[in-house]
Amino acid sequence: MSALQTLIEMGFSENSVKKALSATGGGGIEQAMEWLLAHADDPGINDPPAEEAPAPTTKTEEEKMDTTTTEGKEAGAGEEGTAEEEGAKSIKCDDCGKLFQTSEEVEFHAVKSGHSNFSESTEEKKPLTEEEKLLKKRTLEDKIRQRRREREMEEEKEARDRERKRIQMGQEIAERKRNMQDQELKRIAEERKKEKMEDKIARQKVKEEIERDRQARKEMFGNKGEEKSQAASVAPKPQPAPAAQTAPKKEYTTARLQIRLPSGTPLVQEFKAKESLSAVRLWISLNRQDGLPADAPFNLSMSFPRKVFSEEDMDKPLDILGLVPSAVLMVTK
Repeated sequence: MSALQTLIEMGFSENSVKKALSATGGGGIEQAMEWLLAHADDPGINDPPAEEAPAPTTKTEEEKMDTTTTEGKEAGAGEEGTAEEEGAKSIKCDDCGKLFQTSEEVEFHAVKSGHSNFSESTEEKKPLTEEEKLLKKRTLEDKIRQRRREREMEEEKEARDRERKRIQMGQEIAERKRNMQDQELKRIAEERKKEKMEDKIARQKVKEEIERDRQARKEMFGNKGEEKSQAASVAPKPQPAPAAQTAPKKEYTTARLQIRLPSGTPLVQEFKAKESLSAVRLWISLNRQDGLPADAPFNLSMSFPRKVFSEEDMDKPLDILGLVPSAVLMVTK
């Protein structure tokens, strides 16, 4: 009970201590402690010990010794050798000189130390004194603390290795993610650059078309002005018509439009009477000066008579829409 109580006070469970004392044959605190340290990680070490099975029907050590003695007597061995065998009180390890009481202790020592030379001895294994027990207890406690420190150091090392691997894996994932983001940004930048180039080319084409149309109108209006001046100089002065005769309706070929932007900035431009309202809308998109982009959507309307032009009106000529010879158009968002 003293060995059981001592080991329990050192922090071992009662079931594991009982198993250790049973395995070492009650050889003492040191051997039980060594067994506990060697089997600390065994599964079920703290389970209740199983009931001991009945001893096998084999010859005991005493019977073996008696058989050996009888055979020795029959072989003519002297009484002196027989007395020595009967007086054996312990088993001695010839390699290290330790004494053991039971065969279980010998088997445990052989497995632990690797020693294989044992013999019977008449020496009796003396019980430990209180001072020896205390010293043994302190030694065992030091071994336990040393084993715990080693286990803690191993666990800390494993934890550091796991953390290092986790950090390394995180860095690799972050690096791959950055590479993917860089590739995506490059792809988006190339697409935007391509779109800007296409938009620039389209704008340039529209400007060139408007410039050609403007030049054509300018040449047309210039030729008409010259023809009118020549006709005025050559033709005789017309006679005033009688008062009862009504003047014929004048045909206009141009429309002078005053365009008011949402910012209040006015724009004035002349267009052909047969041009569609969509041409006016395109001209406004390219010449507006209110800071909005050319592709910003807007509506066209008249204040008198009140009218908002629809998408169907965009394909109709200006004279059909009543914008000849002059009109005021309002640009709204």
